[in-house]
Amino acid sequence: STKSTIRSLPPTTSSSCTRLFESKPGRINDKIQLDSPKVATTDTPSPGEKAVYCRCWKSGTFPYCDGAHVAHNKATGDNVGPLIVTAEKTKNDVD
Repeated sequence: STKSTIRSLPPTTSSSCTRLFESKPGRINDKIQLDSPKVATTDTPSPGEKAVYCRCWKSGTFPYCDGAHVAHNKATGDNVGPLIVTAEKTKNDVD
């Protein structure tokens, strides 16, 4: 089981979201910031922190992974998984 420290980020989904862009065949993002021309998220894990990011666009905690890719992979035969980033501690980091 992979754990990550979750920090609060601005909401990325909305049930009242206005779609500015027409859905087309092959679209992978069907729920995250649909009113935006591009979804770009920044994050800076603290030293020693691990962050697990979604790459399937199905996570209910986007941009963080919640394991939704498991059901997606089972349903589609895909093999997508999360991006795992660990910020290493340096000798100057204090515990």
